[in-house]
Amino acid sequence: MSYTPFGEFVRILRIKHHQVMGDMAKLLNTSTPFLSAVENGKKNVPSEWVPKLIAIYHLNANEQQELRESIEESRLQYKIVLGDASANRRRAAMQFARSFDEMDDETALKILELLKGKEDSE
Repeated sequence: MSYTPFGEFVRILRIKHHQVMGDMAKLLNTSTPFLSAVENGKKNVPSEWVPKLIAIYHLNANEQQELRESIEESRLQYKIVLGDASANRRRAAMQFARSFDEMDDETALKILELLKGKEDSE
């Protein structure tokens, strides 16, 4: 069975606290099948789970950061709001979305480097 980074994170939490998936599902006020779907990457992590997990498991600052990073790495989709974007920014977003499925890792790395360069100059 394949788990997302979030799935791995919460499995470790359960093991540390001697819990099974049903226990965690109850604490998160959700069903076991839904929690399983989230862990396996079939559903996104609900945003309301973050403060619950932090409070229930008393996560320290490092664990909270690891939780947030695991959620970001596990996301299935992102929403880009184009409301105030210029025509060029809109075209860039749409071209990226259209090209994403065929993009190879080399191209992705080039885009990341280009965007990182932009961040460094700000």
